[in-house]
Amino acid sequence: MALKATVPASNVRYLLSAVERQGCDVEALLKEVELDPRHIEQGDPVSAYQYGLLYQRIMQLMNDESFGILSGGVMPKGSFRMMCLCILHAKSLGQALKRCSDFYEICRGPTIKPIVIRKGRYAKVTFAPIESIDQRHASLDQAFESKERVRTTLSMWHHFISWLIGRRLALKAAYFTAERPDDVEYYKTLFQSDVKFSQHGNALVFPANYLEMPLVQNEDSLRSFLKTAPYQLLVMVDNDNSLKSRIISILGKDFSQEMPSAEDVASQLNMSVSTMRRRLTEEDTSFQQIKDECRKEAAITYINAPQLSFNEIAALMGFEEPSAFYRSFKKWTGMTPGEYRKHADFQILR
Repeated sequence: MALKATVPASNVRYLLSAVERQGCDVEALLKEVELDPRHIEQGDPVSAYQYGLLYQRIMQLMNDESFGILSGGVMPKGSFRMMCLCILHAKSLGQALKRCSDFYEICRGPTIKPIVIRKGRYAKVTFAPIESIDQRHASLDQAFESKERVRTTLSMWHHFISWLIGRRLALKAAYFTAERPDDVEYYKTLFQSDVKFSQHGNALVFPANYLEMPLVQNEDSLRSFLKTAPYQLLVMVDNDNSLKSRIISILGKDFSQEMPSAEDVASQLNMSVSTMRRRLTEEDTSFQQIKDECRKEAAITYINAPQLSFNEIAALMGFEEPSAFYRSFKKWTGMTPGEYRKHADFQILR
């Protein structure tokens, strides 16, 4: 019943070292989320679900919803929800991102805000000091950020924007101020784009026409999204750069909207559909099999979250009728959602 979606142990070590500096009892924290410290020390990947639980618990302990990402300050509990409510009714993605920047301006705590810069055919989301804050302090804060914090920040904003528009934001490039790291391939797998280092700023670069796209989320989908946050915003691809892993990254974890077609995915990979199918056959898989595995893993993750009802899970999975979700889940696992949740609880208690 283990989940396949994983994150690197380095991400976990980064989070733990950050909270340890804040005086947190790391050993007790790991025990609470059922993470074995020996596995982390050995460099074993951690399931995305457990990583999400760990991140969620850390944000609660620190009372900081921006913990681990670029903000230069503290965003207290409820900030992310209020920001989402402020942007959901925006007419376009561009307007929504402008409102995000405005929200950071008035939310006491952060010294750095996200901004959108449009230039010709491309746009970028980057970060700038908040005008009302001492700019020297804010700039210094950003200059000394760890590579893990910056990578996590750009990844979260990438997934958040993708969730807002109901499709993966296809990047042209991801820019980093840090020097070229040893794990460049992981960056390429994560962002599915060109990655450049030793740049003037940290940024996501994408075609400007995305800014005109409408938002597809509403307050109902937001409620379910928040119950699983930050799961859908976290790193959720294996660190291997296989074609399968790259496709999983493109498909994402938001299945409330229609999944990209084989043609859409092949286009993002800059290859023909026939080439993509041939290479997947060489990896002993297929596009349909990957889609089914992704939906199964997401469904299992949501079943493991007791705060979600089965009807909410069905909606998160894009099923108009809960009965259709029940049938699909039993086909995937051989159990009904209720049977699976009871079995999972029994495994934990045993």
